[in-house]
Amino acid sequence: MKLYRVCAALLLLVFSVPCFAHHLAVIVNKNNAVDSVTSSHLSDIFRYEVNKWPSGNPILLVLHSNLSTESQTLQHLNKMSAAELKAHIAAHKDSIHIVNTDEDLLKEVESNPGAIALVDVRSINDHVKVVKVDGKLPMESGYLPH
Repeated sequence: MKLYRVCAALLLLVFSVPCFAHHLAVIVNKNNAVDSVTSSHLSDIFRYEVNKWPSGNPILLVLHSNLSTESQTLQHLNKMSAAELKAHIAAHKDSIHIVNTDEDLLKEVESNPGAIALVDVRSINDHVKVVKVDGKLPMESGYLPH
């Protein structure tokens, strides 16, 4: 009986610890003056309803070639199905840079003043800027829809 309680307590502990594998951060070039966006504005940027930063720099969306990391967040944020998301990306392929790794994504954002991307929080470095979404930072409840 005691072993059962220990196992139950361990399971409760394991399932109560948040899973950070799916936590993404919105990042921009370090010199971008934007520090915060609303989720609505982020959706407008992704849909190319907004295509320039306040500085006048054109916005460049950087995505992973394997969209699995961003797909659920982008679908929820933009109220799109997986098929609609794929079609949207295909329709705007000239305005989107596709990269293979988080390292490539970070380099692309670092080197392009208008770049914006979603990246796993574990990959963030000091060469890019993390943007608040709806006044919150990554890992805070409600930061990004997922």
